[in-house]
Amino acid sequence: MTKSHQQRPPAPNGSAGRRDASVLAAEPGEHGAVDGSASLYKLLVETVRDYAIFALDPTGHIITWNAGAERFKGYAAHEIIGQHFRVFYTPEDQKARKPEKELEIAIVDGRVEDEGWRVRKDGSQFWSNVVITAMRDARGRLIGFSKVTRDLTERRAAQERAVEDARRIAEAEAANKTKSAFLASMSHELRTPLNAIGGYADLLLFGVAGDLISEQRDYLDRLRRSQQHLLAIINDLLNFSRIEAGRITYDMQSMSLGDAVRTVLPMVEPQASQRGLEIRIEQTQDHCAIGDPSKVEQILLNLLSNAIKFTERGGSIVIEQFADGDRAGIRVTDTGMGIPLDKLESIFEPFVQVGRTLVTPHEGTGLGLAISRDLARAMNGDITVRSMLEQGSAFELTLKRVEP
Repeated sequence: MTKSHQQRPPAPNGSAGRRDASVLAAEPGEHGAVDGSASLYKLLVETVRDYAIFALDPTGHIITWNAGAERFKGYAAHEIIGQHFRVFYTPEDQKARKPEKELEIAIVDGRVEDEGWRVRKDGSQFWSNVVITAMRDARGRLIGFSKVTRDLTERRAAQERAVEDARRIAEAEAANKTKSAFLASMSHELRTPLNAIGGYADLLLFGVAGDLISEQRDYLDRLRRSQQHLLAIINDLLNFSRIEAGRITYDMQSMSLGDAVRTVLPMVEPQASQRGLEIRIEQTQDHCAIGDPSKVEQILLNLLSNAIKFTERGGSIVIEQFADGDRAGIRVTDTGMGIPLDKLESIFEPFVQVGRTLVTPHEGTGLGLAISRDLARAMNGDITVRSMLEQGSAFELTLKRVEP
């Protein structure tokens, strides 16, 4: 048995066939099903706040407006509907007829996409991505345009920051390479005459040119000490430039930390004795670690030289080995001036010396600790420090421990 179709009454006032689309979308279809898709779509568009979605008539005038458009552009629906969408473009774009040209492209190609500055109601601008799509009816006739706008201001700002950061990094790296090359070149050039000065001073002190009176020996001793001091500074600069340029090589091997201590100690004992300082080695078990013996000795020499430099006469310096889990190291503890808490990290920065003032100068470049930490970290180790003002400091070099 078939069901007979019920005939609908004619629309009043002769309006049969002219019905509101939103009403039709909510009415029963030919088979009695309720089709709410058009209403749902309309609700979705109107409530979206992250995109400005609105329609234009074929001439570019605004005929719909959603919540996202109001949020982005600042206009309420009653303020903007009926106006031409050129109001969203900058004066320069309006003068160049960019809005009209975009509609012309959309008519020919079906759509047009653009990124650029758009203007809000208050005159402020935002960077947006815009897609304009031509809308046609079933017969292919143009009935208007849909326009979807996204605010990309924050994303563009982030991209610009990233580009600027990359530019600064590239410039800094180029400057560092230039500086390192300059330091390396100048260090080599300066070392040659300094070595000659030291050599001739030694010859004179040995009496090669005849006997010297005590005053002449005193002058030559001062000359020799100044030459050695300046040569040490240049060596620091050269080492620092090599590290920054990545030109340091490492002979990594299992090594005895005790051997490193015993090798370096005779190098600093005369300096400590001259300043009236006691250097003591704590008798502990020798530990082995992975490192470059010459680099470990260089680090230890620097730590001990610093301890001697910053410890007053009558003080003491203790050297001891330690082990903790898979790490082993050497600790240098002094009874010197100590380091302020807020300077414990900055002392490892290049050219920083704690305690350097006009009345209490300390010799050196302030590169020793920076070089030492870079060397330690390149050997998969580190240098750390604990300190208290007027009580002293303890520097620890740690490396990866291995069984002897």
